[in-house]
Amino acid sequence: MSLAEFDEIHYEHSTNRLDVPSNYLMKKARRNPNGLEELRKSMKSSTIYVGNLSFYTSEEQIYELFSKSGVIKRIIMGLDRFKFTPCGFCFVIYNTPEEALNAVKYLSDMKLDDRNISLDLDPGFEDGRQFGRGKSGGQVSDELRFEYDASRGGFTVPLVDRIGVTQSHNFGARRVRDTYVPGQDQDVDVEDEDEDEEEPDNYIPGE
Repeated sequence: MSLAEFDEIHYEHSTNRLDVPSNYLMKKARRNPNGLEELRKSMKSSTIYVGNLSFYTSEEQIYELFSKSGVIKRIIMGLDRFKFTPCGFCFVIYNTPEEALNAVKYLSDMKLDDRNISLDLDPGFEDGRQFGRGKSGGQVSDELRFEYDASRGGFTVPLVDRIGVTQSHNFGARRVRDTYVPGQDQDVDVEDEDEDEEEPDNYIPGE
């Protein structure tokens, strides 16, 4: 499938154009038989997708920021499909496609609640898209996260899985001692065959 009309054109400018589809949309379009049509709809849509939000960002904060680029008709918060709590994304529907495009051009990578939010063009909101698609009910990207992130729910990968994966990537036998687990009084000791080599305490911040 040809996506030539959306592929990058090398203009003689000092900066990249801001009104082009994201790499994510381009890759998705190449995998999807209807991808070209979705790209065309995205360029003419009044809806944008907002990602990398804090779980604690309110609808009022989103309205305050995004109303700077146009008249907002509706904000749909992304929800955990089991808990019905915010899970880090939303859809903003503007009055006109031009206002939506301006938001993507000028508000992308802005900081909101100390997070750099990501914006993308969207072909249009459909009921059901407001729920996370991960197995736990939230977003898939959060289920694959190992580092601690307080504004995105702390740790998502279970402790046992984190230890197992960490050990599998270590070089040589190691011994991990006194790992602090939030909510537990006892320490967790993970020992290997070589007890001569010892690691310093690994502290996992509490939530």
